Amino acid sequence: MIACMAAAALISGFDGPGDKPTIALGDRREIFADQFLIREMKGARLVMHPPRDEGAVMHFDQPWESNAPAYITILHDGDIYRAYYRGGHQRAEGKKEDNTCYAESKDGIHWEKPKLGLIEANNSKENNIILEEAPLTHNFSPFIDKNPQAKPNERLKAFGGTNKSGLVPFASADGKHWRKMQEKSVINDGLLDSQNVSFWSESEQLYVCYFRSWTGGNDRGYRSVSRSTSPDFIHWSKPVEMTYGSRPYEHIYTQQTSPYFRAPHIYVAIGSRFVPHRQIATLDQLNELKVDPGQHKGLSEPFIMTSRGGNVYDRTFMEAFIRPAMGLNHWSARTNYPSLNIVPVGNSEMSLYVNQDYAQPTGHLRRYSMRVDGFSSINAPYKGGSVRTKTFTFTGKALEINYSTSAIGEIRIALTDENGEDLPGYSLLDSEELVGNEIARTVTWNGRTDLSAMAGKPVQLHIYLKDADLYSIRFK
Repeated sequence: MIACMAAAALISGFDGPGDKPTIALGDRREIFADQFLIREMKGARLVMHPPRDEGAVMHFDQPWESNAPAYITILHDGDIYRAYYRGGHQRAEGKKEDNTCYAESKDGIHWEKPKLGLIEANNSKENNIILEEAPLTHNFSPFIDKNPQAKPNERLKAFGGTNKSGLVPFASADGKHWRKMQEKSVINDGLLDSQNVSFWSESEQLYVCYFRSWTGGNDRGYRSVSRSTSPDFIHWSKPVEMTYGSRPYEHIYTQQTSPYFRAPHIYVAIGSRFVPHRQIATLDQLNELKVDPGQHKGLSEPFIMTSRGGNVYDRTFMEAFIRPAMGLNHWSARTNYPSLNIVPVGNSEMSLYVNQDYAQPTGHLRRYSMRVDGFSSINAPYKGGSVRTKTFTFTGKALEINYSTSAIGEIRIALTDENGEDLPGYSLLDSEELVGNEIARTVTWNGRTDLSAMAGKPVQLHIYLKDADLYSIRFK
């Protein structure tokens, strides 16, 4: 009762409903990585949760690989995980040229480099190379095509290429054998030397591609991002620059925009922020680490932003998502590149992979783990806090939450009408006291879970938290 009185005191200070349009939430899961669903917070805040370092999972130590294997892509494809990365080997005429290498895993933790027998390198096909056509292999970036109209032999698609070639479309049935969909490039605008990320958007019902541009054009200003769209992966719109609201420009070296697998209408971008003017290691220290001389100047680190389609990024969190670790090997120019895609590992965990010791003999891929939906959360301290959502409609008949509390903490949730008035039987006093740590918990009010009578009607949530985190909600 005391906790409910405290919650009521916190909520009583909220403003009126305003005249914002009602959000059609449907049965989509909402993660709290932005302010999209939040109207007001009192004593609560959005907090970011940096992932845990789980150690190295793959070393780039073969003669046909590269000490700078940038633009890595990780795909979770049914019961297998696939990794694509840039390698490099000596050709017969003596020139070293980029290739694209492939690795796979059954659990996302233990990785193997299969001997595919596709491409000859160093007088042998006993390697894991799948492509060797520069510059298309400089930044080959595949995705699993979720378009229901996709042909079986084009189940996976990819872009490869730079400004020299433009972006050339590829397709594959098995993820190992790739063919060009056509010889002619389909995107030629922009600065295409970084990772050119594409996918089928279930929410926008079209293909999208994100690639580098500069705020001042032609290598002037800041490295930024532009986007094109396509109905068929062949015919693409004129690029549009992405915007960042009121946030300052920074050098975005890679953006790694991709649909979050549990909420594909939300694109999560865990990219690499580049700080070109900073160098903390001395020349002697960099030489001792055997860092490639071209990678001495500048620092990099992962950051996180989101988008819900269109040309808008949300940068709720400006701090580093993963800070560079101790040791000067983590503080050279382009180390700490995040790979493309966050993938599930088990039922309650997901993984992000980061390319570390870039351009050093010790170069490797490192796994970081996170709680499912756990990029960020609504958090309140011991003294408690409250949140009021915007007005929305939903489909389904039960509310599921992903949350954690301390032993002394709790969460309570009230369902209100669009004016903020409690719906009978669904107030904070009626709400179950939610205590624990669960990925999926169905909320009850006086033992009831059924919300079907409110489905389709404009409602809001009032949420009270004490020493607790709320990661996501979903009506189902």
